[in-house]
Amino acid sequence: MKFKMYHENYNVLDLERSLKFYEKALGLTEKSRKTAADGSFVIVFVGNDATDFQLELTWLRDHTEPYDLGEDEFHLAFQTDDFEGAHKLHEEMGCICFENKEMGIYFIEDPDGYWLEIVPVR
Repeated sequence: MKFKMYHENYNVLDLERSLKFYEKALGLTEKSRKTAADGSFVIVFVGNDATDFQLELTWLRDHTEPYDLGEDEFHLAFQTDDFEGAHKLHEEMGCICFENKEMGIYFIEDPDGYWLEIVPVR
């Protein structure tokens, strides 16, 4: 029996703001969308050509308060072939929330507070 990682879900308060962030920060674009007939939710899968793995962004109409993300002890990691260029972009965006220069990694924070690790190709 084999399992393949398929997608990760993040709930978001402002879907359009999140879509713009993920496209600018990580080059992720919309791959598919599902909207509830009653308008109670919208699910958008974003991804890129580097992997089949997708991020599922879920907007819930009736959820108006920020999501409780615990103690920020979980994250999704992205590997980049241009670490310096990515760092410069994220610095300009003002979304770097933690950096460990000794380990050669840093984290960015999306509009809803989710942490995303950026690592170089090694």
